[in-house]
Amino acid sequence: MIHAVMIFNTAGAVRLTKFYTPIPHSLRTSLPKLIFKLVSTRASGLCNFLDAPELQLNWAKNGVEGDETRVVYRCYATLYFVFVVSSEESELGILDLVQVFVESLDRAFENVCELDLVFHFDEVHYILSEVIQGGLVLETNVEEIAVAAKEASKARKTSYASAHPLSLGSVGGVGKNVESLAKNMNLSWFTSGLRR
Repeated sequence: MIHAVMIFNTAGAVRLTKFYTPIPHSLRTSLPKLIFKLVSTRASGLCNFLDAPELQLNWAKNGVEGDETRVVYRCYATLYFVFVVSSEESELGILDLVQVFVESLDRAFENVCELDLVFHFDEVHYILSEVIQGGLVLETNVEEIAVAAKEASKARKTSYASAHPLSLGSVGGVGKNVESLAKNMNLSWFTSGLRR
C-alpha cells in the first residue's frame, strides 16, 4: 500500500503532500521534514529506496500502528518525488510509478517545473488522483492519464467561462461577450468603438 506521496525541492520546501494512511496532524507536519532529511543526505550513487526505521519509530511515538515502511524516491532536476510505501510493495514497481507520475505531469504542463506544481496544484492533485486513489494504483498508462487530465482541464475552463461571461477563455471570445453586454446595457457608443 502507498502511505504517502510527497514532492520537495532541493531546498526542502514541500510542493505536494498527499497522505493515504490516517495519521495525526502533528505527524503530517514533521514527517515531510524527516523524509527530506533522509533522502537529501543520501549519496547520488546509492539506490533510490531505503528502509526507514526512523519513520517507524516516529509513527509509533504518535500512536500510528502499521507495518514496516519504505521510502522510494527519484530526483528530477530540482525536485524529489517521494513515495512512502509498505514493505510488501515492489520497489522497482514504485520507481516505475514515480516515472509514470512525472511523465504525466510533463505531458500536462509541457516540460513541468517547480512553478507548475506551485501555481497549478489542483491539476497536479487531479493527475495524482488518476494514478493513485486510497493508496492503491489505479492507472499506469501515461496516455490514458494525459487524456483524462486534458478533459478535466477543458471541463474546468468551460465551467469557468460559462460562470464568468467576460473571461478570456469564454466560448465566444471577450469581444462578443463585451459587445452583447454593451447592447443589453444600451451603450451603442461603446459597441461602435469595438468594431474599429
